[in-house]
Amino acid sequence: MSFAVVTADIAPLYQNPELLSELADEALYGMVVEVLEARGDYRRVRTHYRYEGWMPAACLREEADAAARWEALPKLVVQKPYIDVLDRPKVQGGCLQSMPRGAVICPEGVPDESRWQAVRLTDGRLGYTKETYLAPPAPAWTGGGEETLRRAVCETALSYLGAQYRWGGKTPLGIDCSGLVSMAYLLHGVVIYRDAKIKPGFPLKKICFEQAKPGDLLFFPGHVAMYLGDGRFVHATGHTGTEGVILSSLNEGAPDYRPDLKQTMTAVGSIFEGEEADE
Repeated sequence: MSFAVVTADIAPLYQNPELLSELADEALYGMVVEVLEARGDYRRVRTHYRYEGWMPAACLREEADAAARWEALPKLVVQKPYIDVLDRPKVQGGCLQSMPRGAVICPEGVPDESRWQAVRLTDGRLGYTKETYLAPPAPAWTGGGEETLRRAVCETALSYLGAQYRWGGKTPLGIDCSGLVSMAYLLHGVVIYRDAKIKPGFPLKKICFEQAKPGDLLFFPGHVAMYLGDGRFVHATGHTGTEGVILSSLNEGAPDYRPDLKQTMTAVGSIFEGEEADE
């Protein structure tokens, strides 16, 4: 067993170890992954949220103990859609590395009077970005603060509005339906399954639609959305004419009503306590 650090801003996880294979997921800068297998220029990896795929070795730092040293350092998580880390604390600085929301970097010291934060990159270089672009990692959720968490995951999902649809994507540069909802939860310390299904071993369980509250998930054949309440939901869709992260409705008469989804809903999922739906 070995571990490696993701060094690409967005590292593809393919279904197969070959260029232009179907994209299954994306790992983000600074994440640590477990390396399960090597095959040529690709590595089969498992992420900390228990998803597997084939990643180009060029996206990883695999030196012995590199992952352990990186994990031992303090961390901040990128909150803006996409940021640059510059070589000096000035907007005119050269760009050392760019990275999307959810990426992980290490702070060095405290911000200066202009709120520039020094950060350490995975290769040891020192760079600078704005303190306001970053936040401490969310602690693992232990079941408390339901209303606060519901609001937070909805707000995070809505922050991706307008992003293009990308099969297997999970960043503001391109995202799919399960990437959207899983990132909304992951950024708040909750690991749900990355694909559009309720899978044993993860915290989502089926509930009745009548119990659905904001932050719960609506499932359809091959698709998932986040419920916002009052029949409305946010989702990343490849539906012709409405591609991208958009708002839609289950309410007949609404301008963004999606009858095809209302008529094919298969389940509602929640991480919160409540009466489970019958199978």
